[in-house]
Amino acid sequence: MSNIRSESVDRLFQIILNLGSPEDCYAFFEDVCTIKEVQDMAQRLDAAFLLDEGMNYQEISQKVGISTATISRVSKCLKYGSGYRNAIDKAKEQAQHENQ
Repeated sequence: MSNIRSESVDRLFQIILNLGSPEDCYAFFEDVCTIKEVQDMAQRLDAAFLLDEGMNYQEISQKVGISTATISRVSKCLKYGSGYRNAIDKAKEQAQHENQ
């Protein structure tokens, strides 16, 4: 996805990193995105977590409410990309630290 790199996108990502709390994120994303866009992103991330746990496409589709085509795209990104994998790994690390 290097074709999305630009100064504007860098600034967007830096702003998101600096938000600091879920409340700040809610306020920002409610202004920047439609509710549907935020829900779609959340569903894709849910699908990535479920794929990582070994759940099949049909189960994910029923549980999350997205198409198997979308799940297939998420699966491809999970296998060949680094964004979902990095996010999942960091979430697992954080959960381990919280459980200790």
